Amino acid sequence: MKSDVEELMPRLLPVDCGEDTEERDLNGPPRNPQEYLRQVQLEASLCPDGFSPSLSWQQQQVSNFSDVRQSITRNRTHWSNHTLDDNVQMPKLSDEEGWKRFCLGEKTYLGSSSSSLADADQEPALDYSQVGFPPLLSIISRFNQSTVLMLLDILISWFEERKFVPQLGRWLYALLACLEKPLLPEAHSSIRQLARRCAQLRSTMNSQEDENLPALNLLICLVARYFEQVDLADQPE
Repeated sequence: MKSDVEELMPRLLPVDCGEDTEERDLNGPPRNPQEYLRQVQLEASLCPDGFSPSLSWQQQQVSNFSDVRQSITRNRTHWSNHTLDDNVQMPKLSDEEGWKRFCLGEKTYLGSSSSSLADADQEPALDYSQVGFPPLLSIISRFNQSTVLMLLDILISWFEERKFVPQLGRWLYALLACLEKPLLPEAHSSIRQLARRCAQLRSTMNSQEDENLPALNLLICLVARYFEQVDLADQPE
């Protein structure tokens, strides 16, 4: 059954889509309230359910995510005072390429083929420069909201042109866990872009056993259910 919000929206917020509906750029800023409502409805129509999860699963993920956010808030000062290991060298805020390398690793950033020669001589110890640094609490607790939003934009933009990888999923989850509510306008736009991209990739899957399906479902769920972008939510029958 569809949510009350989804059922009421067409009746309470009629939208005249006009003749140029298909040509509108969903990533462009709306020029008036009518264009905003039109974009919202178009975005929802372009996010196919595919292998969508049950409502109870979505509710459980939102509850778990809420617990994680509360834990980060309670322990932020504690973790931010931890000394980082010598090998953790965070890029300057303006270094977009550096942040991609830091979060995703050289192998993902440059492509797996670029590191094939180095693999033969790789040491048994985990090389974070190759596989990316995980979003450790001691790292993300140092981020203010500007940094969180900047990193979200960088990684979501990277994701727009590439496939999903586990390192990306871990960082997106961690950054969403640090994203404050109520959302700033730029955050609102970014996370909707993320949910659309996840839904787009999910719609191309051929099997419910795809290893990336749970992560894509989770990100869509958090954007739609926790951050209240209800028009993008999966609506299982």
